[in-house]
Amino acid sequence: GRGFAFHRKQKIERQYRKLLKKGRKVHSQQDNQFTDTYPEHLKHLYLAEEEKMLKKRRRPPDDSVLSEEKLNKAVDTCTFSYRSVMTEGKFKKKTSNQKAKEEYEKIKAERARKKEEAEKRRQQREEAQRLYKQKKMEAYKILSKKTKRGQPNLNLQMEFLLQKIQQNT
Repeated sequence: GRGFAFHRKQKIERQYRKLLKKGRKVHSQQDNQFTDTYPEHLKHLYLAEEEKMLKKRRRPPDDSVLSEEKLNKAVDTCTFSYRSVMTEGKFKKKTSNQKAKEEYEKIKAERARKKEEAEKRRQQREEAQRLYKQKKMEAYKILSKKTKRGQPNLNLQMEFLLQKIQQNT
């Protein structure tokens, strides 16, 4: 039949189609707005400029400043030679494998340091627990002493309490 649910379904479909039409109009206007339309005879210049900008973003600026400073120092001291600059450049630039190895070594050292710290903390905790248990056992031995007849030895208990008071003050 063509009851209530069917009419509701058709209404929702109409609304959906209407939204799609609106979306297409807006989308096509946005596409035209943001596309770069360079003149054909100048297109290669604009693309080259774009590539230069991308390369500048990729290269960290600190390296260029440091190399300029090194060159200036070499010129100032009058010991400028092509070979010295080349060797500095060779040592400064690292391959991805070398970088990965350095990163691995850093991580390894950090893990070893953390492991040592954890081991030290564990040993300190165990030592503290051992001392605590030892004190507890001594106190228990003193307080649990009995006379020949099986009565608690109050004399030893009083001495223990006196020692405790003297330690606290």
